[in-house]
Amino acid sequence: MRKTFLTAIISTILVLSGCAVSTTTMDVLQDKTVFNAVKVDSITPYITSGNYVQRANNLFVVFDASSSTTEDYEGEAGYKANNLPNKLEVQREVLHRINQTIADSASSLKPITTSIRSFGYGYCDQTGDTYLHQAPTSYSKEAFNTAVDTIACSHGRSHITEALDKTDADLSGTKGNISLLIVSDGLLDSTYSLGAKGDAAVAALKQKYGDRLCVYNVWTGQESEESGRDELVELTKIASAAACGQPYSVTAERVSTTDGMKDFVRALLLTPVPKPPAVNIDCSQLDSDGDGVNDCNDKCPNTIKGTPVNRLGCWIVDVKFDNDRSEIKPQYFALLDKLATDITANFANLTIEVQGHTSNTASAAHNLKLSVRRANAVADYLNKRIRGPHKLVPHGYGLTRPIDTNETEAGRANNRRVQLEVLQ
Repeated sequence: MRKTFLTAIISTILVLSGCAVSTTTMDVLQDKTVFNAVKVDSITPYITSGNYVQRANNLFVVFDASSSTTEDYEGEAGYKANNLPNKLEVQREVLHRINQTIADSASSLKPITTSIRSFGYGYCDQTGDTYLHQAPTSYSKEAFNTAVDTIACSHGRSHITEALDKTDADLSGTKGNISLLIVSDGLLDSTYSLGAKGDAAVAALKQKYGDRLCVYNVWTGQESEESGRDELVELTKIASAAACGQPYSVTAERVSTTDGMKDFVRALLLTPVPKPPAVNIDCSQLDSDGDGVNDCNDKCPNTIKGTPVNRLGCWIVDVKFDNDRSEIKPQYFALLDKLATDITANFANLTIEVQGHTSNTASAAHNLKLSVRRANAVADYLNKRIRGPHKLVPHGYGLTRPIDTNETEAGRANNRRVQLEVLQ
């Protein structure tokens, strides 16, 4: 409102006096907007982590300087300034912050070629529909900032298709991958809308440059103009393949934050390092926990090395119980005494679950209670003989975890067991 109102007053005065006036909004009619200083972060840590590598060797900007960008920017929270900025000023500020982020990351980046082209009447004295503010050139922070500042006027229709056609010529001498950034409020009139014409222009670029080209956008519109953002998103989707960084479409507010800007510049210039393909190794040839049971057959894959295991790789206490009984028979005392000595000497500070199991004779409820009694019996015996810090947690599983068939007496005897598992 600040600039549009001032321009209207001066235009009226000049018309009444019989003078012609340009409908271009020029800097001389504007109060200078100075944005508050903000913090930007380098994208270098993404590269030094080894998780990302540089994808883009070229950053080309297509900038909206049409008449709609004279409107006040309504999402002002992220763009504090000495006065209410309009969309054009916010779009310039976005490019300045992108430039600062790239400059702070320059030591880790390979050479980049940059270019900036506007549509509308971004250059105050121009007569055409698009203007090249920076011809493709090796990146320089100072040169990029200067080129951004030459986008000084907002007027005219949204001739984005003409700008994209000219961008095709701008790109003709490039080598390597290209990031094309569209900065716009998306308010494009019916004659020059992104729509079918915009889609066709981007599709033509994609067809020509293939996977070298990724398209991104920053949207400076507002909630009432959401359809403009939708058009920009659809346009960028056409030339944003899986190799392109995410996010490829953002609002100006998102990149107003330090993390938002850093993530967006990462997307513009970098790509994740591909993960090596999974190697299929025969599990029968692996024994990850070193217990002597291959990974295909190991039902307890994290057994502590050196502990006795059964054929399923589980830390077994080879104590058998009579049917429907939980008393430990004297013949197993020596075995449990040795186990207590081993835990004291080698496995201090462990929390170990003492698991009671049964065969399938009798009901599930009866067997659950019986398995608890068996687990408690072994845990009580070991607790009296283990010295030092440790924790035994008895737990009954009833008939739910057989390790052998319940169709034979020998199989049922194997299932009536106690087994140990390390919890931590």
